[in-house]
Amino acid sequence: MANKLNSMRFLETNGVPYDAATFDASVHDAVEVARLLGAPPETVYKTLVVERPGGKPMLVMIASNRHLDLKRLAAETGHKKLNMASHNDAEKLTGLKVGGISALALVHKRWDVLIDRPALDQSHIYVSAGQRGVNLRVPVADLIRILNVKVVDASSDMPA
Repeated sequence: MANKLNSMRFLETNGVPYDAATFDASVHDAVEVARLLGAPPETVYKTLVVERPGGKPMLVMIASNRHLDLKRLAAETGHKKLNMASHNDAEKLTGLKVGGISALALVHKRWDVLIDRPALDQSHIYVSAGQRGVNLRVPVADLIRILNVKVVDASSDMPA
């Protein structure tokens, strides 16, 4: 990998070990990314942009094989209603392409970052590095610590 990304610099600054994994940047489906990386789908996390009324968006990380449950997330965060940002809105809000949205690349925005509780069952997970085609394998405990992540119950099984 030629260029070091801000997400990698942030991890290094905070003393967090990581492994970079690259794949074809045309792939933006997290389950497909897991397949390409040869990783179990429950270890590859997608970062979703969720809008709340009258406030900053929040970033919600869930496993590639899980489905975001907005009602459950709203209850967990004390909101009446939350909305998924459209792909266009997510890209405008973050300045990153869908498939490359990463909490590690957005620390300067100071948005709330939430992670789905099943992440606690993993020692390491893959998250986007902030650019399509690059994921970083990081220790879950370190990710939670350096991003001040709130653990929530925010997902359900993917519909079959």
